[in-house]
Amino acid sequence: MTQVNFYTGVSERLAYVCRLLRKAQQSGAQIGVCGPVASLRRLDAALWTFEPAEFVPHLDLSAGAADPHLLAATPIVLLEYAVDLGHRDILLNLGAEVPEGFEQFRRVLEVVSQDGEQVQAGRRRFRRYEELGLSINHHKVPA
Repeated sequence: MTQVNFYTGVSERLAYVCRLLRKAQQSGAQIGVCGPVASLRRLDAALWTFEPAEFVPHLDLSAGAADPHLLAATPIVLLEYAVDLGHRDILLNLGAEVPEGFEQFRRVLEVVSQDGEQVQAGRRRFRRYEELGLSINHHKVPA
């Protein structure tokens, strides 16, 4: 069964997502990130620049297909739809809704900023995961 982790009260969502992805990647996990293409493009750019002295290996597939060997060797893959990500351990959702196909992942990560729209969308997703009977861990991020 999929385990869901919510991180709420995040002041700078993009930076927090970058740190969370770095930590997950360093643990050896294969991670898929889904969400709107514009959000994926911002994340792609941020992963190149958020820490000047290191590189977080990732592949942005929102612009098109990649070589299968490169795809298999890359720990973080960005793609609009979770259902298209293939086998990965962790899914990080940047979208406003519960993504179709989330069940194929062991864990789902949801990062919710302090923005009002983000909070409302996060609450809807939280309720939906509860309705599905999933195990949810809630982490309130200190300001």
